[in-house]
Amino acid sequence: MSEKPTILHMLDPNPRVSPFDVNMAIDAGFQHIIPYTNVGEDEVLGLVQDAIFSRGPTGVKATGLFIGGRDPWLALDMVRIARDSMVPPFEMAVFADPSGGFTTAAGLVAVVNAQLIEAGRKGGLDGTKVAIFGGTGPVGLVSAILAADHGAEVVVVSHRSAEAAAKHTAVIKERYGIDVIPGDGSTDESKAAILQDVQAVISTAKAGIQILTNEQLCAAPELLVAADANAVPPLGLEGVDVMDKGKIIEGSARGARGVGALAVGNVKYQTQNKLFQDMLAGDGTLDLEFRAAMKRAMELLG
Repeated sequence: MSEKPTILHMLDPNPRVSPFDVNMAIDAGFQHIIPYTNVGEDEVLGLVQDAIFSRGPTGVKATGLFIGGRDPWLALDMVRIARDSMVPPFEMAVFADPSGGFTTAAGLVAVVNAQLIEAGRKGGLDGTKVAIFGGTGPVGLVSAILAADHGAEVVVVSHRSAEAAAKHTAVIKERYGIDVIPGDGSTDESKAAILQDVQAVISTAKAGIQILTNEQLCAAPELLVAADANAVPPLGLEGVDVMDKGKIIEGSARGARGVGALAVGNVKYQTQNKLFQDMLAGDGTLDLEFRAAMKRAMELLG
């Protein structure tokens, strides 16, 4: 580690950076945080090269780049541009976590995997069917990729229609070659049809929207785990409390285990902290995005 002070440059396409991310970075050990807002893709190269060439090949290792915003695909494109803008040995670590979505998705999927194992499925997600309700937002789409990475068959459910979901799942196919199934969550009947053969349900809908009732969860004949990312009443999954971490959902057909938003948030928090520490400890070549977050979250849960 260089004796120079540690600096984190935070790039955000939006008008402000997240105070949450600033606090996390300082608590992880960065001494100086420099925000840049309303940043376009065309500005990334210049900002990156100004940051790396001013500190020398050793001092640049004490420099990091964080990319925020709200759009996961834009954030990942900015990571690519940033890395392509570097000239070895002038390299710094890059960490993308737009709206905290990458670390939240990693926490969600890692906790679901752990709870499936607790429920008796030794392979966790591998070979399971997972439905992600409210799944067309950043957290839902990234969760879909991570669950599929670990062998799950994934349905991404839109409250509008399967056609609306298909527009988003097509992006996953284009970028990663992963097939996930678009699902129709527009009616109680279509939701019930999806729930007939899933072992895990994940709710990533907007805050304050109830996606599934307790009755619907209890009627799912194969359900083993139900996880909710929403901590704002009404909760996304009725009957799953924010603090639940494997609590049995009373009345569920197979004794499904509920996971609440704060239980997920604890893993998300620890994961983000570890990734900031990885930036400080690395050699400048790390690109940390949702798959790196998933690896860290899985390690945290053993």
